[in-house]
Amino acid sequence: MYKNFFKRILDFLFSLFLIIILSPLMIVVAITLKIIQGSVLFKQERPGLNAKIFTIYKFKTMSDEKDENGNLLPDEFRLKPFGKLVRSLSLDELPQLFNVLKGDMSFIGPRPLLVEYLELYNEEQKHRHDVRGGITGWAQVNGRNDISWAKKFELDLYYVKHCSFLLDLKIFFLTIAKVIKRSGVNKTGSATTVKFNGRN
Repeated sequence: MYKNFFKRILDFLFSLFLIIILSPLMIVVAITLKIIQGSVLFKQERPGLNAKIFTIYKFKTMSDEKDENGNLLPDEFRLKPFGKLVRSLSLDELPQLFNVLKGDMSFIGPRPLLVEYLELYNEEQKHRHDVRGGITGWAQVNGRNDISWAKKFELDLYYVKHCSFLLDLKIFFLTIAKVIKRSGVNKTGSATTVKFNGRN
C-alpha cells in the first residue's frame, strides 16, 4: 500500500509544501546564476517509472564556455565557484521538486540516469525502473558519485525490493547528513561522474 499509493500522496503534499517554503531561495539562486553565467536551468530527458521518458529539471551549475574551436571546455573549467557551492549544497536539485509534484519522480528512489543507458542494462538492472526515480536514494546516501556503477545498481535494486516508509525515512535523514557534510557530490578528482558503459 505504501509503495503503490501512500508514497505518491506524500510526495505530492511534501513537494508542494517545499516549493512554497523554498521559493525565495530558488529565486535567489536563479537570479544569481542568470547574472553570473547567463543561464539558469539544465533540462534533459531521463527515463522514469517503467522507463517512461520525462524532462528532468536542475539548476545549471556549469557555464557554456567554449575553446577557440567552438568545443565546450572540460567540465572542471566550466564549474565556477558559485556553481560549485550550489552543487555542494545540493541546491541544484531544487527544481526537481516540480518533477516530484508532477509525478515524474519521487523524493526517494533510484536516481534517473541517461536515456542512452537503457540499452546497456542487463535484465536485473532494468528493474531499477519498477519504481519512480528519486531526488535522493539508497545509492546516494551510500557513496553517491564516489562508488562504482556496479555498487550503485546493487544499492538501487536493494531499494526497489525493500521500499518502505521506514527505509524512506532512513534515507531522508541520511541525505540531510550528507548535504551538511557535502560528501560524495562528485567523483573524486572530477566535476562529473564517469559514464556507464555497460561494464564499469
